[in-house]
Amino acid sequence: MVMTRVGTIARLGWAAVLMAAMASAQTASVPQIALETTSQAVPQPANTTPASPEMALYRQLRSVALDGKKVFHIRDADLDREDIHISLTEGTIAFTQEVDGHVTGAFFEGEGEMLLVPPSQAERASLALFTHAAVLEEKFSTAYFRFNDVTYDELRSGLRPIPAEEMQDFLTRWDSLAQSMADADALRLLLAMTNTKSARIFHARVAGLRMGTFDVNLDTSFIEQIYVAQTGDSENGTRYYDLWTAFPMRSARKEAEEGHKEDLRGFFDTPHYKITTHILPTHELESEASLQLHSNREGLRALPFELSRFLQLKSVELNGAAAEFIQNEAVPGSQLARRGNDIFVVLLPHALHAGEDAELKFVYSGSVLSEAGGGLMYLGARGIWYPNQGPAMATYDMEFRYPTSWTLVASGHRTSQQNVGGEQVSQWISDRPVPLAGFNLGQFVSSSTHVGATLVETYAARGVEERLQHALTTHQDVEHIDPRTKKVVVESLTSIPILNPSEQVKPLTERAAETINFISSRLGPFPFPSLALTQVPGSSSQGWPGLVYLSSYAFLGPAVWDQSLARSSEFNHIMYDKLMPAHEIAHQWWGDKVLWETYRDEWMMEALANYFALLELESTSPEKFKVAMEAYRRMLLEKNKEGMEYKDAGAVTLGVRLASSKFPEGYDKVLYGRGTWLIHMLRMMLRESAARQPGRTKAGAASSAAAGDELFFQVMRNLQQQYASSRFSTQDLQGAFEKVMPDNLSYENKKSLDWFFSNWVNGTAIPKLEATEVHITRKVNGGAVVTGTLLQNETPKDFVTSVPIYGAFAAPNQEPVFLGRVFADGDESSFRLEAPANVTHVLVDPYQTVLRRP
Repeated sequence: MVMTRVGTIARLGWAAVLMAAMASAQTASVPQIALETTSQAVPQPANTTPASPEMALYRQLRSVALDGKKVFHIRDADLDREDIHISLTEGTIAFTQEVDGHVTGAFFEGEGEMLLVPPSQAERASLALFTHAAVLEEKFSTAYFRFNDVTYDELRSGLRPIPAEEMQDFLTRWDSLAQSMADADALRLLLAMTNTKSARIFHARVAGLRMGTFDVNLDTSFIEQIYVAQTGDSENGTRYYDLWTAFPMRSARKEAEEGHKEDLRGFFDTPHYKITTHILPTHELESEASLQLHSNREGLRALPFELSRFLQLKSVELNGAAAEFIQNEAVPGSQLARRGNDIFVVLLPHALHAGEDAELKFVYSGSVLSEAGGGLMYLGARGIWYPNQGPAMATYDMEFRYPTSWTLVASGHRTSQQNVGGEQVSQWISDRPVPLAGFNLGQFVSSSTHVGATLVETYAARGVEERLQHALTTHQDVEHIDPRTKKVVVESLTSIPILNPSEQVKPLTERAAETINFISSRLGPFPFPSLALTQVPGSSSQGWPGLVYLSSYAFLGPAVWDQSLARSSEFNHIMYDKLMPAHEIAHQWWGDKVLWETYRDEWMMEALANYFALLELESTSPEKFKVAMEAYRRMLLEKNKEGMEYKDAGAVTLGVRLASSKFPEGYDKVLYGRGTWLIHMLRMMLRESAARQPGRTKAGAASSAAAGDELFFQVMRNLQQQYASSRFSTQDLQGAFEKVMPDNLSYENKKSLDWFFSNWVNGTAIPKLEATEVHITRKVNGGAVVTGTLLQNETPKDFVTSVPIYGAFAAPNQEPVFLGRVFADGDESSFRLEAPANVTHVLVDPYQTVLRRP
């Protein structure tokens, strides 16, 4: 699937941005998940301004060397950091030079061992995916430590003097490497040492004897304070920073068990942006962004932001006073794409108090736009063209100045447009808080309509990008007889399709209006005053507030798809022609009106948006709905290069972690595949358990299905109303369904869906279901009793599934009758159900309402 929301780093949040920056620095390669860009690197000028104490601190942290006076033998020393246990059995250790009076690092060579046990089954499974063991127990020969705690003091008792010759030999071998590795943690340490409420940081980069080099981290500023990761290359050479496991530290888990609610807020909020952007004919972007800032912490001095590495900051001001910033310092322009990252830090002239409001102003420019051909522009920094800290609710006031030959469409609604000095100038405002803001630029043709008060527009170019044109060009060898020589001649024919996406603007506008009507009748009014569907190059689409970036593939039209169908799957046709536009429109409710809590909850936005697109498809083309659902099932059962099924990439709650060197397509296949099926299963459980009674007649099926669906839509509307312009979590989703769940969905008489969310949402299994030992006993007074055993294979022993059982009849034209739902608990579960007297056999889930193996 290729219907994405925002860039990987934005989805992870600012804390994981720092983690990705660390990975980038350590591997001298790309950040955590490879992000494609066509932009040109911008040279970074040398900074000749005298450094402030904070800037000087950062520069010391990023290049600190080993201290020749602090090299020792060490034996039988232990380091315990929450769930992390490190043993230094025997070896040599050198500590780094002091920075601001603190020792912040060390390098060890010798015999050591790392021990870490993830607290949950899901995290143990994630660890085992990469290490083939549920517990991390690894011996290592070298390790580089970075910290801002009492590690140096703790280890002092185990230190012994070392001969001068050995000391010098150790420094010669390891000092330059240690210095080069210092940059990785510099930003994190700077934040911890500069802001008053200091985070506790401990990082161990170890060379394991079995697993190679990997990172073990404790950072108390993260929501999940402990994580273990390693760089890895996929089969196509793309580099990933694989997160083996991530979880809250032991003390945080204990506090949660005691009822302490964790503060999920970041260091600061940015409730309003005012952005002025000038797009030059050379495709350079010049911007000024002023944002309101609200401090959530006392003594806030260093602020992390995200901005494309190809956009160079010129200046930053706090309330009109100049502020320092750190952006890819000492990274040459030619190496930005490979070694740079998209994180920068602002150093405020004075600390902010908790609750204090301020204004930050950024001036920056760079080249993030390029022509893709066909009248299309490619924006290589769609989610990070302005400073932000990932999706967060804010209002926007944006002004764009751009060449008259182009059309610009932005999120929000346009309040003015005029020609000034030979350029176009347009103003765009968001009426309500939204998580992101963006724009698209192209030589567009447009069409518009209204759905009530909502303006719906579609913008498309008269051509497509060169890459797509080339992909759809076919070459065929044709044999014919030369009339002169009477010999068979082979002639090569090239067929170049005529692609004019602008012909599709009206049909797409009409379909968009139909989708808005369909979804709004079930969820509530469209959230924004207008919606613009705009063509973008590539196969991916994104739905932003009031603005859809829609792939050129969705503009191909029926004739092109009919010609290329032999080379494409039926599902691809359905996806680009039907699902993709509806999916991105559905994101206006799921992902734009309401937002996810953490990266573990992002799956809900994708799954719900996708399922509402499928619901519309089901209402008009039930057979295509079945094709799509079957395609999602097959995705999960496809195998990677190691022969592992894609379902094993992890639970949907791993979010962006699903994309890894082992499963490069894990995010798409699991979030869209399993996520969509999870919502379908919840809907069908409510439909069959609440509305359909055992033995119902065919005449009552339609009305009972509608009644059951109403429960599902009631849950959806409640979520939309309760969390409008805010965030909700997977736990909130579970609670919303539990409020309306009928008693017969209670496992072990508990009115709870723990069994479903534990096994299905936080699990990966796909069961194979089969009914055996079925006996039908006719009752004297009419009816029958059906008994049997339900087998559930290829799942963990404690896996629970609610399975619909139907009774079938000898007459082939007689519809199966619903007998009831049976909980499959483990490998075998017996059942006893009432049935009509003429039932001859049973069917297990005949209407494919459970994600199961064929």
